[in-house]
Amino acid sequence: MVIDVTPELCIGCRLCEWACSFWHNKANSPTKSRITVVRDEAGTLDIPVVCLQCDDPPCSAACPTGALRKDDITGLVEYDPDRCVGCRMCVVACPFGAIAWDPDSRRILKCDLCGGDPQCVKVCPTEALKFVRADVSHLRKRMRAAERIKNVL
Repeated sequence: MVIDVTPELCIGCRLCEWACSFWHNKANSPTKSRITVVRDEAGTLDIPVVCLQCDDPPCSAACPTGALRKDDITGLVEYDPDRCVGCRMCVVACPFGAIAWDPDSRRILKCDLCGGDPQCVKVCPTEALKFVRADVSHLRKRMRAAERIKNVL
């Protein structure tokens, strides 16, 4: 399962950021969110950026301690904060900007799909975010969205 992003439907309300930060940290702070909304270079399109659960995750490959690893059964890129040493190599390695560093907790912020019930999807008023089972057609769409995100970042 992944969060499917359709930037053309995003209205930039940032409710997804609020829901995420409140769910995980009981804070109304976009800086504590595991999803980020960025604006394209032309200033015309808001793009929600969330972990794409890559097939061969560069964040996991860059992690020297194995704090990030792809689960063989679920396909979810999981984060083990106890193994994290705070080197931030995963933040640098993610080509989509989907991992952030929280200086307060000294931990990374990476989507964990809220344990299978993503709060960002629940609050999105336009269905720019959907929780879906990834299939071949979805993976193609995900790659197109990823290219857009890389162009913005």
